[in-house]
Amino acid sequence: MKQAVFLGAATALITPMHPDGSINPDEMKRLVEWQIERGIDALVVCGTTGECATLSREEHLQAVSCVVEQAAGRVPVIAGSGSNDTAFSIITSKEAAAIGADALMSVTPYYNKTTQDGLIRHFFTIAEAAGLPLIVYNVPSRTGMDISLETCRKLSEHPLIAGIKEASGDVAKASRIIASCGSELPVYSGNDDIAAPILAMGGKGVVSVVSNLLPGEMADLCRRGKNNDLAGCRALQLRLMGMIDALFAQVNPIPIKQAMNLAGWRAGPCRLPLTEASEEVCRQLAREMVSLGIPCAKTGGGYDA
Repeated sequence: MKQAVFLGAATALITPMHPDGSINPDEMKRLVEWQIERGIDALVVCGTTGECATLSREEHLQAVSCVVEQAAGRVPVIAGSGSNDTAFSIITSKEAAAIGADALMSVTPYYNKTTQDGLIRHFFTIAEAAGLPLIVYNVPSRTGMDISLETCRKLSEHPLIAGIKEASGDVAKASRIIASCGSELPVYSGNDDIAAPILAMGGKGVVSVVSNLLPGEMADLCRRGKNNDLAGCRALQLRLMGMIDALFAQVNPIPIKQAMNLAGWRAGPCRLPLTEASEEVCRQLAREMVSLGIPCAKTGGGYDA
């Protein structure tokens, strides 16, 4: 039986940036500390929400180093190191391992895509080269690649393949992976809006965007799910649905960075081609923040609901 990298809620961290678009390490460390204080179970750095696609190799190292240093072993740090180039993924994975990351998260290859056999070889090669547990990341809406159930079975046989972040939005598919692979391929929801259903089916947790803003609430939702408090888990899921909808009203991480800025964090801008949130989304975020009791900074745009 494999040991899960984490149980509960892992925050897919934003990458705070200065107004000029450079990484803000001080704010990232402050965010990491606050996440841990609020009870988060793990941290994912340089994932989709962290704008990994526009980070240079040097910036990737900077971000991973920052989170590993601040976390100081208190919670697992999972470094995003995926690419559509296996050789480049090996480089960034080895570097993350050398820095002290506890595990890796690797997305399916995009654009050039591959076959299911290519997926298996891609993930096996990266995990073996880095020597760290690897969580595969299935997000077909972004990559155009879907990991089949049979491929999940084969991945589950490798000792270093430590789970799957299932972000297809398909609860039935996640349930089939759990039924077929059991503890040999821990399943984590990659979608905040179906975290409770996947926990109820035996999932191990969620890799969350909303927990950037509400780490304690998402950690509590997962604890309730793990403890079979399905009524409490369901109640929290429903309470957060308005905020979750607002955070995905535009392409992630545009809304979450805006929400963090509204909440007083120095999240900074997104990098192009991602733009600023629309005024409508800003107002939607502000309304949901007020409804959840999150202090919301007033802005010149009048977004304070």
